[in-house]
Amino acid sequence: MHEQNTESSRSLAETSAAPSPATVVPLTRRTLLEPDDAERLAILVGPVDANLKQLEQRLDVHIRNRGNEFQISGPDVRVRAAEALLHQLYRETAHQQTLEPDQVHLFLQEAGVEELLQRQDQIDQKQQQTADQAADGPVIRTLKKSIKPRGRNQQLYVSAVRSHDISFGVGPAGTGKTYLAVACAVEALESQQVSRILLVRPAVEAGEKLGFLPGDLAQKIDPYLRPLYDALYEMLGVERVNKYIERNIIEVAPLAYMRGRTLNNAYIILDESQNTTVAQMKMFLTRIGFGSTAVVTGDITQIDLPRGENSGLVNVINVLRQTKGVSFTHFGSKDVVRHPLVQRIVDAYEAFTEPSGKGDSQSSNSGR
Repeated sequence: MHEQNTESSRSLAETSAAPSPATVVPLTRRTLLEPDDAERLAILVGPVDANLKQLEQRLDVHIRNRGNEFQISGPDVRVRAAEALLHQLYRETAHQQTLEPDQVHLFLQEAGVEELLQRQDQIDQKQQQTADQAADGPVIRTLKKSIKPRGRNQQLYVSAVRSHDISFGVGPAGTGKTYLAVACAVEALESQQVSRILLVRPAVEAGEKLGFLPGDLAQKIDPYLRPLYDALYEMLGVERVNKYIERNIIEVAPLAYMRGRTLNNAYIILDESQNTTVAQMKMFLTRIGFGSTAVVTGDITQIDLPRGENSGLVNVINVLRQTKGVSFTHFGSKDVVRHPLVQRIVDAYEAFTEPSGKGDSQSSNSGR
């Protein structure tokens, strides 16, 4: 009888070994149509196997038969659907002298088989996407570019940010903590998961006395937020970023101005959080409202707080370590994605121990 090789790329699989959810495993089933009646079988298959070809094409399976024994090959769900239809159509041959292609078409429609298979295909596609993401790691998609996290820690960090309301990224410079946080925020804004982005940073001088800074609030804190701006420009473009800032969709704020606010449906990034005090960190974390996500980044080896002031980041790592809904991702020198020399510099500073009595306030603040 008729033989045709038909391929399928989507299905749920049935095997003795348990494959991944999105794995396609062909299934072959044999079924007998009773009673064994040559005349009824000829009506079923149609002239030149036309009815079988129609079922093959519509259900994406391969059907062949020898007498009243039929063999159906293909994806599990489709094979079972074809088997059920063959039995149904064979029952109809007991009352009809012919079975035309348009009648087969009506049976397919009335049974709702194709709608069922379309829904199954959608489920399988989602499973395939999940499997691909698990195999290759998450990808952040923004207007200008797609960002693929490098290394296991960056992948864990992005996954944690996507699945937790509050996430902490702690580690040395150059590990992508801030850049990936901004990328996740832009992705969430473009997919309408949030309605705005807030960029927050404590205005603490990095060991230098800069004196009076002219200009309005945005101009005064602009130097401190330049890394965040650069990331936004790269992912959204300068014009769009400026437009969003004008419309308050992207808001830039010093940490001190967060007191008393409740932030709903927002993506909030607190950068350089090692320079927050314990009270400031608590204040910031309690601003989080419904539908909001907060990402806190910092490096506990570069604390610029005055001598004797404890770092809010060091403190919160101990306070919230076991709190449900909060994630911590710790980066090391091996996660540095800048110049290779940066990794060696980080390692050298970690290995170096200052002579006793000559340490500065950073040593006590860092909690080491």
